[in-house]
Amino acid sequence: MAIEIEQVSSPVISLSKIAVSETHGEDSPYFAGWKAYDENPYDELCNPSGVIQMGLAENQVSFDLLEQYLEKHVEEKNSGSFRENALFQDYHGLLSFRKAMASFMEQIRGGRAKFDPERVVITAGATAANELLTFILADPGDALLVPTPYYPGFDRDLRWRTNVNIVPVHCDSSNNFEITLDALEEAYKEAESKNIKVRGLLITNPSNPLGATIKRSILKEILEFVTRKNIHLVSDEIYSGSSFSSDEFVSVAEILAAQNYKNSERVHIVYSLSKDLGLPGFRVGTIYSYNDQVVKTARRMSSFTLISSQTQQLLASMLSDKEFTENYIETNRERLKKRYEMIIDGLKNAGIECLNGNAGLFCWMNLSPLLENNTKEEELVLWKLMLHEVKLNISPGSSCHCSEPGWFRVCFANMSEKTLELALRRIHEFMKRRKHVNGFSLQ
Repeated sequence: MAIEIEQVSSPVISLSKIAVSETHGEDSPYFAGWKAYDENPYDELCNPSGVIQMGLAENQVSFDLLEQYLEKHVEEKNSGSFRENALFQDYHGLLSFRKAMASFMEQIRGGRAKFDPERVVITAGATAANELLTFILADPGDALLVPTPYYPGFDRDLRWRTNVNIVPVHCDSSNNFEITLDALEEAYKEAESKNIKVRGLLITNPSNPLGATIKRSILKEILEFVTRKNIHLVSDEIYSGSSFSSDEFVSVAEILAAQNYKNSERVHIVYSLSKDLGLPGFRVGTIYSYNDQVVKTARRMSSFTLISSQTQQLLASMLSDKEFTENYIETNRERLKKRYEMIIDGLKNAGIECLNGNAGLFCWMNLSPLLENNTKEEELVLWKLMLHEVKLNISPGSSCHCSEPGWFRVCFANMSEKTLELALRRIHEFMKRRKHVNGFSLQ
């Protein structure tokens, strides 16, 4: 029997500033789209006219490989004794898992970077890793520079509980939203003009949500910039294994190795298994830092974000199986490339331009020709049409702080090919209707 609590209108019981803060970002169209999907999810049999989820960057294209591995290694599911798994573990994490994770991080980067297990800090996903690093690198009121467009969740992960500011580094479509030194300098000067102390720069590589890797030359410029400004660099590399070719992704770890790790103490890498292995529910993330004090402090703070021993043991076994991981990485890249080409061709046939990508689980499409006025408000009108009429949850660029209205992030790896084909048909039919009503010219 439920307990009924009488709601008294006054006096109001006060809560903490965090509890009443709006910096969580839950009112963003990014999260609103998820809510609309949850209320009316597409199902081929039960709800064929429902909303198709294209706002979730989740990798399901190679889930069958994971299932097959677990079926063949049933004993690994319950590896170790119950006592070993159930009793207390310290916040260092299992050494076997840290070794396996370090090895996998090397493997997925083509062996071009090396990682020391003693510098691997285990966290409950990349979300916890990014927040934890923010707590360590910046004080309340300080700021991190973040190039746009960026993952809407950063507004929550980096700001909500830390009270640290985000200063956008505005990139534009003239160069496919690549980071430039001019944009970095402009953002830094903007923070200075407001008396905000910049403590670091967070980059996502492959660029999130653009689906493209950062070029080696740009990474070198970024390292020179953070060194010159005496700030930290956080390289979020959670999609590093989702490049369509093993040679396309360049980790900041490779650049540091080539420079004999000069100024490496200001560099910190975030990685997780959510995207590359498609295991977001396992909540497995890591911080890899070249700074001894950051490693020490991150370990202490990771006691709030531990991963279960059972999960660590299972994944240690899986990641240590080189035959499995080699096959998985190669197959996953091939499948993601096929899906990418499928959605790019489908959107092109509907008359929609996309940025060129070479990694990730999404593409960045340009619907600005459909806007009557080139404004954020018009973009959101179009987004609502796509959500409620076309029944597709895609992410408007404004939710990613994109400075140019009309760009949308579209995820393609979290559904079957059959569902993706249906989504593309819906888009094509929508574009045909727009052409009929407004005389919009399809290319």
